[in-house]
Amino acid sequence: MAAPTTAAPKASASGAPRKQNDTFNQKDKPTQVRLSNITAAKAVADAIRTSLGPRGMDKMIETGKKEVVISNDGATILKHMSVLHPAARMLVDLSAAQDVEAGDGTTSVVVLAGSLLSAAEKLLKKGIHPTQIAEGFQNAAVEA
Repeated sequence: MAAPTTAAPKASASGAPRKQNDTFNQKDKPTQVRLSNITAAKAVADAIRTSLGPRGMDKMIETGKKEVVISNDGATILKHMSVLHPAARMLVDLSAAQDVEAGDGTTSVVVLAGSLLSAAEKLLKKGIHPTQIAEGFQNAAVEA
């Protein structure tokens, strides 16, 4: 009886053995990326949430040029924040679009988006598929 053999790793063009790319085999990687994006965007929303309303607090921001800006306007705060994460950057762009379109509500739209992301995060953690969550939000928008 012959001993079972294992296949040797295939060699690449350079002659070195190839490792199997484990990134595509991980089932939880997309979930981790989604949750990371939600966390980054919620951080932006939480940063300006306290500046909303009549009892909103002013924020002191030091710009890259070492200038100090004090404001409680969401658009101003977000404009001076250095946001690098792409998902969080979308909330900054959302605020800018709201300012161009309506001229007001820049803080409210970011806080609302942050709340929707919090709701989506809870649903994702329950195992609901992201497509179903997005369709649910779209159906709610039609009803509203």
